[in-house]
Amino acid sequence: MATMVELNEGNVDEVGCYCLRSKPNSTGYKNKNNWLKGRLNEGLTYIKIMEDDKPAGFIEYTPIEHSSRVVYGENYLVIHCLWVQITGKGYASTLIQKCIQDAKEQNKAGVIVVTNTDTSWTPSKDIFIKNNFIEVDQAPYGFELLLYKLGNSPEPYFPNDWEERLNRFHKLTILRTQQCPFVEIATDNVTEAANQLGIHAEIINIENREELLKLSPTPYGIYGVIYKNKLITFHRLTVHSARKKLSILQGVER
Repeated sequence: MATMVELNEGNVDEVGCYCLRSKPNSTGYKNKNNWLKGRLNEGLTYIKIMEDDKPAGFIEYTPIEHSSRVVYGENYLVIHCLWVQITGKGYASTLIQKCIQDAKEQNKAGVIVVTNTDTSWTPSKDIFIKNNFIEVDQAPYGFELLLYKLGNSPEPYFPNDWEERLNRFHKLTILRTQQCPFVEIATDNVTEAANQLGIHAEIINIENREELLKLSPTPYGIYGVIYKNKLITFHRLTVHSARKKLSILQGVER
């Protein structure tokens, strides 16, 4: 028997987020739960799907004006995350359809999601195509913007100044929010690799959507690493992989 449990201000400490739940005392898990507490009153929805009282997956979505994705549009819901551990039972589609139903009840113009086939840090494109989403925009590094349209509002879109964003950062810079509990691990791996190479890493904690829309080097929004005006990564790297990428650029003059 599958059931859905929605987080609210009364149960967030007890239920908690899905990701990194095996390490509830970790900094990343605590940061994520605190982040959720500050976002639930903004209309953010976080739903776990449970099978036999055990977590089987989850979805997180929010109004675009509070979204952690770098996308422009009006009156849309934005899906941040969708992850299903138990496949073959339609749980992912069930969660997507719940979001679409909420969008209809809230008179939204539709639902959007950012995907990228090169990483598991974004939801899979295929399940959204199966649920009648269409691709409406693309961005560098393999990002795609998918839309389930309900109204007549203009279609959402990505900005087009990605190169200019990178050019703001010559020193090693980590831009991050706390929307994902794995950001802390990702940050630690890059800083450890940088320390091994004698490179100082500057961390910028993005505090609001205005900063996010202005600074983020990719549509993903919540995490980006830039060095010498080049994007190093927008997802978690091992210390070894981060060191390899940084060392390639270390001796490059710009």
